[in-house]
Amino acid sequence: MSFRVLICDPLSAEGIHPLESASDVEVINTPGLDHETLLDTITDIDAIIVRSQTTITREIIERAQNLKVVGRAGVGVDNIDLEAATEFGVVVVNAPDGNTISTAEHTMAMLMSLARNIPQAYHLLRRDKWERKAMVGVELKDKTLGIVGLGRIGNEVARRAKGQRMNVIAYDPFLTEEKAEKMGVQCGTIEDVLQAADFLTVHTPLMEETKHLIDAEALKLMKPSARILNCARGGIIDEDALYEALVEKRIAGAALDVFEEEPAIGHKILELDEVIATPHLGASTIEAQENVAIDVSKDIVEILREGNAKNPVNIASVSPEVLETLAPYFHLSEQLGLFLSRITKGVLESINIDFAGELVDYETMPLTRTTLKGILSRHLGARINDVNAFKAASDKGITINEQKTTSSRGFTNLITVQIQTDEETRSVSGTLLNGLGSRIVKLDQYSVDVVPAGHLVLIRHHDKPGAIGKVGSLLAEDDVNIAAMQVGRKDQGGHAVMVLTVDKPVNEACIEKLEQLEDIRQVNCVEL
Repeated sequence: MSFRVLICDPLSAEGIHPLESASDVEVINTPGLDHETLLDTITDIDAIIVRSQTTITREIIERAQNLKVVGRAGVGVDNIDLEAATEFGVVVVNAPDGNTISTAEHTMAMLMSLARNIPQAYHLLRRDKWERKAMVGVELKDKTLGIVGLGRIGNEVARRAKGQRMNVIAYDPFLTEEKAEKMGVQCGTIEDVLQAADFLTVHTPLMEETKHLIDAEALKLMKPSARILNCARGGIIDEDALYEALVEKRIAGAALDVFEEEPAIGHKILELDEVIATPHLGASTIEAQENVAIDVSKDIVEILREGNAKNPVNIASVSPEVLETLAPYFHLSEQLGLFLSRITKGVLESINIDFAGELVDYETMPLTRTTLKGILSRHLGARINDVNAFKAASDKGITINEQKTTSSRGFTNLITVQIQTDEETRSVSGTLLNGLGSRIVKLDQYSVDVVPAGHLVLIRHHDKPGAIGKVGSLLAEDDVNIAAMQVGRKDQGGHAVMVLTVDKPVNEACIEKLEQLEDIRQVNCVEL
């Protein structure tokens, strides 16, 4: 059997060598096709490779009736309609590892340039100014590098910093003391990292929880002599707050490769002498560009031949029969994972997922994937999906256990998810009620009946008269209306839980007031 692969954007000869050397693959290398010509070309194409220039739309996917895989020679897949690809059973793959070294090296280059004022000194020389005293820098030896996000790139940066005899302190939601010790770095909270850092570098994905992670309040925790780097994603650092801190001499300098809005031509922060910048060059090396193309080419050959993807970014296909049975539970399982991750504190160590009732007769791995996606998306954002969730969990050293039992405690089907961290163990059970949809029916040891949607407030409290009334009064003072309430307890006068569905998010000030009430043990707000 022969496969036809269309290359829509320029790739190096080395990058497409795995395709050209495959005897069962015909390579059609025609970069620069306009949209209409592309539509006419793809009717019998099995795979497409793009970089960032070509956009793979729903129309293209619908037209390409033989299409099995779309490969992105890079990391981001914003130019590919993932929803359409998933709908039509097309696997989308990318190359998340190909630019790891280039970005880590660029970070170190920026770090050294920032420490020694190299760009500033060069520009003075270009203006015939020999000003050695004005360009005095600092050494890296014995300085502390703070790393926020210790994934692949953060890990490589840490290794290089240690080679410069720097001290390294890192924060990552999946970093344990044991892992940190093996890596030779110090593990700390994000506040610990900010306070200790002489240089701070961020290597997290950009999502709701990391947008403006380094904001005005975070900058106040840092030393006036500290310097900041961002070679990850624009928006992790609040650029306005950083600008003010630099102008007011509360931060010594910054090195930026990425910006919230690009191209960042005319950005006010570029006017400051304390700032050095590059135009998003983290992955711009010959080797990185070749590596991402090679990775995607190899993945495509494997998918076309065997159906196995190394770096998929959308849902893996399942049989129509299994999909029809499991489809109603996809949303429930993801919501259970998301809910549980939002109420659990500590570094995630293991996840147990139990399926009970009629579900035991089916392949439940797709539901495990969606549950993992819900749990991991809290920290890893949109880059986590049903397929790569297992790999992400494995990379983080998280143990996954799946069990099945016919005992479902009176429900037709029941999904129970338990999370164990280095601080606590929490669990939640959910089911589908005929005609009523998804329900959370058990939270830890308490029986409840909660719709996993909207604005939820979970309160662990002592079962005493007036406790519920005090909560309702405080919420009313903040104009928060309670739409539904569920209370669960084991023993009269003991520990209990209440879950409130409210009409709008509860602000931090109100949460603090709730936590200060005499009978309240813990307050969690969850947005589903």
